Amino acid sequence: FPSMPSDGFETKFEIEPTELGRLIDKTRFAISTEETRYYLNGIFLHTVAEGSAAKLRAVATDGHRLALADATAPKGATGMPGVIVPRKTINELKRLLDDAADMVEIAVSTQKIRFALGDAVLTSKLIDGSFPEYARVIPKSNAKKLKLDNKAFAEAVDRVATVSAERSRSVRLALDKDKLTLTVNNPDAGVATEDLPADYRDDPMEIGFNARYLLDVAQQIEGEEALFELADSGSPTLVRDEADEQALYVLMPLRV
Repeated sequence: FPSMPSDGFETKFEIEPTELGRLIDKTRFAISTEETRYYLNGIFLHTVAEGSAAKLRAVATDGHRLALADATAPKGATGMPGVIVPRKTINELKRLLDDAADMVEIAVSTQKIRFALGDAVLTSKLIDGSFPEYARVIPKSNAKKLKLDNKAFAEAVDRVATVSAERSRSVRLALDKDKLTLTVNNPDAGVATEDLPADYRDDPMEIGFNARYLLDVAQQIEGEEALFELADSGSPTLVRDEADEQALYVLMPLRV
């Protein structure tokens, strides 16, 4: 069995298991499964400076959606190399975290990462690639705001999507004053439509999204309401959870 060298790690720090688990839970659904874009097959873990505060940030994207979650950077984490932790490692780590009670020791180098949790030590190679400049796809000035009940929205998306055998079918969102209309059109099975009350005060617009992606994001929202920040039918939409200011989601629209 090949020996895994125990040192050579430039950065070492500790983090609460619940906090690390949260970073994983908020982002891993957006990890790409497309092997040709191998640099997207994991979570990008790095630190960022925001004002005087440093954040430990996890980001995942498959090119169609993006998930980002922040935590206060633990002592010793600042300046760590940005690393892409493979999907398999992430899934195994999450399984270990579910049973962890003590602090998790993380050691990072440019080629590998080690997680020590109680009696378990998980060491993994990192994905050798450059994660894209994700900040460029996060909208900064989407002026149209849509606020709605997240549970009711998720249930409505699920209902209208059942008209199609594929959950990946596009759902059209028609926004009007204080109303949202969801529509799925399946040439073989007909049309499903549902209206929802919503807090929306801007000009009417229509935009389409992959139904599965909408449901994935809705599952991450902890608060009662989801906030969509939109520009137009062809631009990325930002989704926020009013109960968690440390996470955000970006969805690329589909043509409808």
